[in-house]
Amino acid sequence: MTTATLILALVVVVALAFDFTNGFHDTGNAMAASIATGALSPKGAVTLAAILNLVGALLSVEVALTVSNAVVNIQDSKGLPKPELMANGGTMLLLIVFGGLVGGIIWNLITWLLGLPSSSSHALLGGLVGGTIGALGFEGVKWAGDGTKLDGVIGKVILPSLLSPVIAMIVAAVATRVIFWVTTMIEDKFRERRFRYGQVGAASLVSLAHGTNDAQKTMGVITLALVAAGQISAKEVYVPLWVKLSAATAIALGTYLGGWRIIHTMSKGLVDISSPQGLAADSSSATVILASSQLGFALSTTHVATGSIMGTGIGKPGGSVRWSVAGRMVAAWAITFPAAAVMGAIMYWIASVIPGIAGPLVAFAILCAASLYMWRRSRVNKIDHTNVTDEWHDGSKPEVVVAAHDIIDTHDEATSAKSTTV
Repeated sequence: MTTATLILALVVVVALAFDFTNGFHDTGNAMAASIATGALSPKGAVTLAAILNLVGALLSVEVALTVSNAVVNIQDSKGLPKPELMANGGTMLLLIVFGGLVGGIIWNLITWLLGLPSSSSHALLGGLVGGTIGALGFEGVKWAGDGTKLDGVIGKVILPSLLSPVIAMIVAAVATRVIFWVTTMIEDKFRERRFRYGQVGAASLVSLAHGTNDAQKTMGVITLALVAAGQISAKEVYVPLWVKLSAATAIALGTYLGGWRIIHTMSKGLVDISSPQGLAADSSSATVILASSQLGFALSTTHVATGSIMGTGIGKPGGSVRWSVAGRMVAAWAITFPAAAVMGAIMYWIASVIPGIAGPLVAFAILCAASLYMWRRSRVNKIDHTNVTDEWHDGSKPEVVVAAHDIIDTHDEATSAKSTTV
């Protein structure tokens, strides 16, 4: 067995491990609001999400072969590896992918441990950029598009990071305001119960879209590695059935695991969510994600879902948002891409500087040790399906968002009360 084949085996294992972390890291995107309002039980929510992620992952492979092409110059326009990276059984390309995947996994685990919903997609792209810089230098990175479309780091990472949560926040705020205005005469108990049914449908749609989008990234990375190692002909590239099934299964298993720490933050840390708010958040997320897909604009489901939840706090009359928690999330979003890039570059350097298969094995051992450490740390303050809906206790309090007309109404009520007293 050649060194390239051994590295390929490690790449496949690490790619599926990344897919697994992607699953539990992003479960909250679809199910946090439904869990918070009681529309679904915690276990029922992650089970439904896992099934829909599995189904979604098998629906399409349209963009799988060009997933890395948006930010790094390691493939041609057809998704084939560049010839200069194919020497020695494609070892350099395999190490770039390997380093990027390890960097993405480590960042996913760090943010999971901290309970911060960051983008797994940006972690993967950042890791690949770091591995590419380690191998080819900064000229190996696509920093901007060609002027005809949004591409490169600016178009695929920076702009979506800035725009998607704001757009989702506005849509969710408007939807929440409209819902409460239309249902103002309905009793709270009846309103809460009815809106929970709608939440389940909207959350399911987000889960299906997540499986379709995110599992493709892993399929594409594994397929690229197979081509580099000569396991698939470069003349007729396709995604093998076993790759589709393994990637779909990995993300579904990860989703079923729950990622409870992040779900707790999204369901309880940002906004005290009611069922109408939950429906508005999930519907807004699904609308923004599907609309962006049709327009060819890549968005992070994490940024969209989190922005939608914050928007419901803004849109609800007398609603509130914990802006201190939101600030920590935004900070995590800002450093996800560069942090994963640094880790990807370091892991590529470790894997390449040590000769033969020993380098990748050392990097893999570091990944295993870091994963074990963070898992053990998570046991100190354990969060699972039994306590994920407990109240938020970090010392921060939700800040009430007061709209102009609320101030006017309050003033009118006070004036009326004063007149009555007189």
